[in-house]
Amino acid sequence: MPLGEQVANNLPYLRRYARALTGSQSTGDAFVRQTLEAALADDELKASLADGRVPLYRAFNKVWSSAYLETAGDAPETGAHESAAHDRLSAITPLNRQALLLTTLEDFTIDQTAEIMDLDSDSVEKLVQEAIEEIDRESSTSVLIIEDEPLISMQLEDLVTSLGHEICGTAATRTQAQEVVAERTPGLVLADIQLADGSSGLDAVDDILALDSVPVIFITAYPERLLTGDRPEPTYLVTKPFKEATVRTAISQALFFNSSQPLG
Repeated sequence: MPLGEQVANNLPYLRRYARALTGSQSTGDAFVRQTLEAALADDELKASLADGRVPLYRAFNKVWSSAYLETAGDAPETGAHESAAHDRLSAITPLNRQALLLTTLEDFTIDQTAEIMDLDSDSVEKLVQEAIEEIDRESSTSVLIIEDEPLISMQLEDLVTSLGHEICGTAATRTQAQEVVAERTPGLVLADIQLADGSSGLDAVDDILALDSVPVIFITAYPERLLTGDRPEPTYLVTKPFKEATVRTAISQALFFNSSQPLG
């Protein structure tokens, strides 16, 4: 497979990781662009990308580690969420959350994560454990689940409550989501893209975000369709079928930044 095609195939998932790490579509996508620009300027780095996802994420990690605060400060302010995300970057503990995101959201092994982060495997395992302990100390919130598959909805309910959060409602359609929010604004939304009556989870979320800035995690079988970088897109995406650890990590990161409203 040509190098350009191989990188293009991995790019949506690097965008997903970058957005989750930074809490912002625009900041995350900016880091991805910087990574590609660095590869174009360095023949050795560009050649290394032929070895797959690990060297691509390793290249991104070097850009992130050396410049994330500067980029966050220089990125354009586009609203309350973007400003809050930039403020949060100054207090972030990047190493342990990075290790957790790589091993859960991106499904790298401990050894692969160690290579990406330029650490030894024991250090990565300790960082992951630190991040999990941080999650266990997080404050609870109320969660709205928008999902039309009953079994998946129940699985998400069990997971959310096991983390100490409460369910403020479940919905299988956009209309049902509107009814729940009319009674109570959630502190977090987990949303499928395709809903039972043909309505869109994206539209249901837009209804909620028109009322208040709420963290949102989209759960979809086709994440690459929402990771093009060409338009305002979700910040947090989990791929179906999902692992509970992946959803747990996404919830933690979304609450860490306190909002995931799509940003241009």
